[in-house]
Amino acid sequence: MTTNEEKGKFASACEAILFANKKIILFLLLVMTFVMAFFASQLKVDAGFEKQLPLDHEYMKTFMEHEKFRGANRILVSLIDESGDMFNEQFFAKLEKVTDAVIFIPGVNRASVKSIFTPNVRFVEVVEDGFAGGNVIPADFRPTQDMFERVRGNIVKAGVLGRLVAEDFNGAMVWADLQERDPQTGEKVDYQKIAAQLEAIRTEFESDGQTVHIIGFAKIIGDVAEGAKSVLYFFALAIFITAVLLFWYSKNWKLTLFPILCSLVAVIWQMGSLKLMGMGIDPMNILTPFLVFAIGVSHGVQMISGWTDQYVKQPKDNKSSESAAQGAFCALLSPGVIALLSDTIGFATIYFINIEIIQELAITATVGVALIIITNLILLPLLLSGLKMSNSAGFCQKFTEKKQSGGIWKGIAGFAKNPLASVAIVVTIALFTFGYFKSQEMQIGDSQAGVPELRPESRYNQDAITISSEFSLGVDMINIIAETSPNACTESFKAMHNIDRFAWHMTNVEGVQKVITLPQFAKIITAGWNEGNIKWRELSRNNYVMRQSLSGIETDTGLLNQDCSVMPITIFTEDHKATTINTVIAAVKAYQKDNQPAMDDTGELVEGEVKFRLATGNAGVMASTNDVVKGAQMPMLIMVYGAIILLCLITFRSITGTISIVLPLALVSLLAYALMAYLGIGLKVNTLPVVALGVGIGVDYGIYIFSRMQTLFKSGLGLYDAYQETLRLTGKAVLFTALTLGIGVGTWIFSDLQFQADMGILLAFMFILNMIGALLLLPALAYWLMPKYRKGI
Repeated sequence: MTTNEEKGKFASACEAILFANKKIILFLLLVMTFVMAFFASQLKVDAGFEKQLPLDHEYMKTFMEHEKFRGANRILVSLIDESGDMFNEQFFAKLEKVTDAVIFIPGVNRASVKSIFTPNVRFVEVVEDGFAGGNVIPADFRPTQDMFERVRGNIVKAGVLGRLVAEDFNGAMVWADLQERDPQTGEKVDYQKIAAQLEAIRTEFESDGQTVHIIGFAKIIGDVAEGAKSVLYFFALAIFITAVLLFWYSKNWKLTLFPILCSLVAVIWQMGSLKLMGMGIDPMNILTPFLVFAIGVSHGVQMISGWTDQYVKQPKDNKSSESAAQGAFCALLSPGVIALLSDTIGFATIYFINIEIIQELAITATVGVALIIITNLILLPLLLSGLKMSNSAGFCQKFTEKKQSGGIWKGIAGFAKNPLASVAIVVTIALFTFGYFKSQEMQIGDSQAGVPELRPESRYNQDAITISSEFSLGVDMINIIAETSPNACTESFKAMHNIDRFAWHMTNVEGVQKVITLPQFAKIITAGWNEGNIKWRELSRNNYVMRQSLSGIETDTGLLNQDCSVMPITIFTEDHKATTINTVIAAVKAYQKDNQPAMDDTGELVEGEVKFRLATGNAGVMASTNDVVKGAQMPMLIMVYGAIILLCLITFRSITGTISIVLPLALVSLLAYALMAYLGIGLKVNTLPVVALGVGIGVDYGIYIFSRMQTLFKSGLGLYDAYQETLRLTGKAVLFTALTLGIGVGTWIFSDLQFQADMGILLAFMFILNMIGALLLLPALAYWLMPKYRKGI
């Protein structure tokens, strides 16, 4: 028995079962839709900081092990006085209230909060009989001019100028670290609520010449979630555009409604399934439901075209919607299932990237596409089977006229023979060459100084610019964890000297603004004990002197742990661009390689030796993420393409046919990377899955076209005639679908979210080019790879 006969018997058996139980199946699907709609209505936005982390990465193991020194999930709230001078009663009253408001935000680690009003920000000065110190804001503070001058001096002595206070004294800042769980309730923190509370602080205190500027992961999530609300409007706009174009294509409002309805049902089931699995939806994955809708429409248009073709072919006096639906179902079951399985497996492969947010996207997309198999290959033909045509003759006449006026299809069919087939191959080789070299310019990580998920003109990015310009240390930092023997800071000159030498080395690295370490403070305090003489600003070899110098430095400063066996080196970078982070990380690794610590027989550090471990801090997290993205990029594509190739080989049993389907996809993937390089879109957690998603949708075009061609080959047609007949039905649907979806996602360029606009450009580009590749390159490749079908050319 041939493969085609096997497929035909299987499709016929499925068709008999499906249509014989049509009413029962429709009722069950209706009940399922209501149930899933109920669960979907309970789905919540679920954002989390640790979801963004590649927890298996070396840096993140350090990050999780040294929780006290993370410094990545931080919020910064600055109050700026527009007069240029913060020393006035109103400013100080507001700053104290802002500090209190930040302290009582749920999820804030209260011990980590720092401002000039918190007791953990102190100054130390040298006086005639030793040292004196105290809080920057004295206990007897009153808003008088003399007191303001005293506070100004305390700020300088405390060394927080440029960090907690603007360099020109026109503003001050509050720092606070967030925890994944509220320390009071133990429940997972709600980042959207935190963002709302931060905005409430802005609303309350931004007035009368003072402005509030807020940055941090929680604020990013809040702004993205707020901007994500516009996704609903674009989703509605996409449905409207699809409906208008589909009506123009089908000339029947029911044929317009059914594929849209089935695609929406798939989205409802997808959302309900996520709730049943105990998941939410992350703001960064908010676009995935639209992709499921787009895939559903794509397959729905094929079913509509198949039904129309079957309906028109029937005798004039014996038209049957049910017979047409049965014919379309049998013709499209095999290519439809294979195309959707290719999508499903392709999306599932990105689950192997061990970053939770990507795994969530993989689950969301995989579940959604798998459900389309039910909605588009079962529900849609059942709905079409009950369609009543009020003007059957007019509908068939319009379809026949379209078929006869097929000049454009004859032109496209020319790519199934020379000279156009050769021209297409030459252009493809040129595009492959251009795409390869241009794609090498694509950055792994952020290619911009601001937050790429938001528009450059967004309030968050403007706040980040303001804070970076007013506070000299900026907001991006990498913590290098220095591990050594216990009590090393007071008992081991060698350990302190090693840390100090490393800090000096990193200070001179391009992209580093400043480096802060415990040895630096020890040297300053030692000089203070000796009348401030600059000659004494050195690390002492005397243990008693070191103890005296470090006795006032508490663990909550973030400079050391309880037994001084861990001393972080904080490196402030100019920005978090991938190039800056890579330069700093490379310098650390080079130093590590040249300065390997000595170990004893038990594998422990020899006394005085220091092990420098990467990395915590927000830039440290980005460095680890960039590493994982870079490492996952090629394996992900190999798995996606491997799954597609395997399914195509199993289905079509043709190596040359599989090459004809897959090669255009590979070209579009390469050109998508080139486009990202041209537009300055970095490859990171949010953009890594896009190419896989684009490939998953694009492969549908090639599978439907080649499946139809292969069927026509079996009936004896040559390549040119078979392709021309394929274009009449399947090719027309492919062209229409790609243009419709391209226009739909193209509207995203007007979104408030930069990453949605970027995704809109990339997806529209991939939709259109995958369509062009399937229509023009696939037949050209078939011409050269399958010469036995060149009949009549």
